[in-house]
Amino acid sequence: MYLRLSKDDEDRGSFNKSESNSIGNQRELIKSFLREQPDIELYDIYVDDGFSGSNFDRPEFKRMIGDIEAGRVNCVVVKDLSRFGRDYIESGRYIQKTFPALGVRFIALTDHFDSVSADTGESSIVLPVKNFINDSYCRDISTKVKSQLEVKRRNGECVSAFAVYGYKKSDTDRNRLVIDEYAAENVRRIFAWKIEGMAVSAIAEKLNSLGILSPKEYKKSMGLHYHSGFSGAGSSIWGNATVKRILTNEVYLGHMVQGKTEKVNYKVKKHTAKPEGEWVKVENTHEAIVSADDFAVVQRLLKTDGRKSPESGTLNPFVGILFCGDCSQQMIRRVIRYKDTAKVYYICSTKNRGEGCSRHSIEESALKEIVCESIRKFANSFLKEKELFDRAMQYETNFEAVARYDKEIGRLKKEQDKYYSLCSGLYEDLRKGIVTKEEFERLHSGFTQKGKELEAAMQKQEQLIKDMFKKGALSAGRLKTFQDCVELREIDRHTLSSLVRRIDVYENRQVVIDFYFMDTFAVMAGIGRKVSMDRAVKAQTAEGGAQSEKSEIFHLGICAMPKFPVCSERGGA
Repeated sequence: MYLRLSKDDEDRGSFNKSESNSIGNQRELIKSFLREQPDIELYDIYVDDGFSGSNFDRPEFKRMIGDIEAGRVNCVVVKDLSRFGRDYIESGRYIQKTFPALGVRFIALTDHFDSVSADTGESSIVLPVKNFINDSYCRDISTKVKSQLEVKRRNGECVSAFAVYGYKKSDTDRNRLVIDEYAAENVRRIFAWKIEGMAVSAIAEKLNSLGILSPKEYKKSMGLHYHSGFSGAGSSIWGNATVKRILTNEVYLGHMVQGKTEKVNYKVKKHTAKPEGEWVKVENTHEAIVSADDFAVVQRLLKTDGRKSPESGTLNPFVGILFCGDCSQQMIRRVIRYKDTAKVYYICSTKNRGEGCSRHSIEESALKEIVCESIRKFANSFLKEKELFDRAMQYETNFEAVARYDKEIGRLKKEQDKYYSLCSGLYEDLRKGIVTKEEFERLHSGFTQKGKELEAAMQKQEQLIKDMFKKGALSAGRLKTFQDCVELREIDRHTLSSLVRRIDVYENRQVVIDFYFMDTFAVMAGIGRKVSMDRAVKAQTAEGGAQSEKSEIFHLGICAMPKFPVCSERGGA
């Protein structure tokens, strides 16, 4: 006898239906039938409990087929055709081709089908129709389940069977994630180690050396029946792929990202990857474990992984940040020893490989001094501009008015107007025969595309100002980093990777430092002063002593901005 019950039957059928389909009910019904059949002897009972009927990839079904092929079984009895399977094509193939070829009798009790006594009409018409109905039921259930899951994803509810490492399912709402403090602390350590400069492989080694359970083993230790498609052979330990998945997962920002894969269809278990544009992302659905700033820093560092020095065992603070200014390749660290002294230099990796360029050599101590001084100046300037900007924002509440003060938006608008003017001029050139129709279409398309790109750039700049206007110029955590840097005396990896995008070293002994938040700085420098000056001009005008040109004169002067990112090795800014 073959018995099957799927989770769909338990969860979605009515109470009476699910009860009638239960494994116990199927067993008793078939046993009752067999007691009345003197020519049938029970050989074995095959039970697939919790397996879908949409396919035949079931352990007990495969065991039954093995016994049939071995000649141990020549009759199969099921409660009904749907218990045997819901796949219209495969069910028909087994019942109408495979079993007859092997001399196997097939009986479905409640469908009143017996292959020995069935006539042509039952075999060729009734049986296919019933199998088709069972198949349609399975397809209908699959469609409803997909729709329900999609709605939950769009609402930011977690639909996966297990919570991602660092979280657990809420006791009151199984579709909501809450922080698992033990695992979350390990996630924070992984991000911190990466920011300090450790390679992904080094982080995996450290976790294993500390005896910290991998996500798979941790879930098992919590009593969860967890199976992962990422698990390999042997014992489950931390690996590079596991660490990198954690470092790139936006769930730790408090965002839910789901729908990355989809099943081929309801009959095939295989999943295929979906394009990132089709993923379902809902922000701020649960508490974050890492800050947005640290997450962004880590994504940048992952592009240029680093490792410890084999000699000192220390991490190079400039790895992934320091580049040759001419060939744009990374600078590498070299130790020059002479007698009892040793000096550390950075040189161009292209030159080191003998592939051209030049050494661009710079001593590590001098580089640290330059960078440290530049960060202090940048932090001081930034905080001063932020203070001015914040004061201006206390008096300005109109976002559109604030946006007009931004110099970058004005520049982009002027450039966009130029391209649209060129588009208008093309029509006159075409009319006069200066350009051909083909040239007109090519140039017009190019100018229009450039205008659209500039429009997108303006919208991006306006969004930046809007975010600063509504949320403030910086998060509390990032603001503290700036405040700590005002009196910075020694470079550390976290400060460096938090504030510096890249450092370029040129052969003329120039060091150019590209800081993060330069666009924010420019907006604050312009808007803060312009709003403050406008208020001062209005106040003077109200007193009758102001001249109308004064505001325009100042507006032309706010473009001046300290170029502290550019330093020489001697420390000049």
